[in-house]
Amino acid sequence: MSVLLVHEEGQVAWLTMNRPERLNAMDESLVTALREYMQALYQRPEIRVVVLQGAGRAFCAGLDLKERAPAGRRGAADVLKHQRSIRDIMLAMRRCPQPIISVVQGAASGGGFGLALASDIRLATPEARFNAAFIRIGLTACDMGVSYFLPRMVGASVAAELMLTGRFLGAQRALALGLVSQVAELPELQAEARSLVADMLRTTPMGLSLTKDCLNFSIDAPSFDAAIAMEDRNQVLSSQSEDFQEGMRAFLDKREPRYQGR
Repeated sequence: MSVLLVHEEGQVAWLTMNRPERLNAMDESLVTALREYMQALYQRPEIRVVVLQGAGRAFCAGLDLKERAPAGRRGAADVLKHQRSIRDIMLAMRRCPQPIISVVQGAASGGGFGLALASDIRLATPEARFNAAFIRIGLTACDMGVSYFLPRMVGASVAAELMLTGRFLGAQRALALGLVSQVAELPELQAEARSLVADMLRTTPMGLSLTKDCLNFSIDAPSFDAAIAMEDRNQVLSSQSEDFQEGMRAFLDKREPRYQGR
């Protein structure tokens, strides 16, 4: 059985981490499968939206510590190579043009927390919980993009609280902080994921990918002027497409647009 189940349904990829007996903890095979799929997305414009979830009762419990030898027994170069093999998943998730929706049930710990934070939209079940587990096993909490994403999403004080202690963040507090968009039982969340996907597919391919691109850049924009310049560029590019002309005609005709990705 594959450790990453991939179901491509038209323009949507449904990815399921499939190690339920280990709470979808990331062993070498799952790390490789996630990294290779996410990296390949940049060259796959036919896939427009990705939904990521975990099989069983957890999203992802982080790195599979039973598989990993103690770091003290390995050379620094080997440890760094392994570190980069995992963090490259999060880099690929942010760089790919496709929006990524994560459906989080149960634990999203350590690297699983990083996967959730690297997603564009997070939906959570009532029992979902998140934590920077790294600090609880003798490491720092600054790993897998957590130190970048978390303070931008919940503010410096809450990020410090969670990262300096390794405490769990429950679903309802995550919702109140804006870390997740919705809390509901799993069937309702999966229906919401499909609804979000359907709305995204009603946009033009260029408009959708450039919006993700601009959101990413705007988070780190050095000024309002820089963010506005990026918006101007994207609107000029989008307005030159055939899909924009079709969108305008469809709006005036009061019908659904028929986008061709041009």
